[in-house]
Amino acid sequence: MLGPVTTWMRRMYDWVLGWADSPYGSWALFVVAFAESSFFPIPPEPLFIALAVSVPARAFRFALITSTGSVLGGAFGYLIGHEFYDLIGEPLVRLYGYEGHYARIAELYDEYNALAVAAAALTPIPYKVATITAGVFDVNFGVFIATSAVMRSLRYFLIGALIRTFGARIRVFIDRYFELLAIVFLVLLVGGFVFLGWLTPE
Repeated sequence: MLGPVTTWMRRMYDWVLGWADSPYGSWALFVVAFAESSFFPIPPEPLFIALAVSVPARAFRFALITSTGSVLGGAFGYLIGHEFYDLIGEPLVRLYGYEGHYARIAELYDEYNALAVAAAALTPIPYKVATITAGVFDVNFGVFIATSAVMRSLRYFLIGALIRTFGARIRVFIDRYFELLAIVFLVLLVGGFVFLGWLTPE
């Protein structure tokens, strides 16, 4: 039997996915992407994938909408962390049970700064926690926005490219393996930077 929190999340997930059959699906996608980056529990991927699979030729358009909403929402999450953490940010972290994620991301920001933004923007780390934590740690806002824009766009345009190329049959692969693919890509990206640094020592 589902608990009250699980039931509430399931209903919220179904509500989000229901917008895929609405003429306002694109607007809903933007709103969900914005909200998920700062306070909303449901990620935009289910709605994004449903919309893109329904019209693969528009997959990149949906990727742009999702990326834009996510980056703008990330700026709002940064504001929450920077100015209203005690009032809003901490209660959100506790509500979703993200205390462990918060502690881990705090360590990453303390040690790696922008690289932590990249990791959170591309991988399964809850992005809302990363944006709020970036505000708490006063990460350079320009670096935060630039890194978020690049990595969130990379995430969603990669999904869009897969759907545009393979159509609906790629959906199961994305559902099962995309997060692993994103982590592998991030490891290769970081490895590339380390290698370049090794080739060009100061």
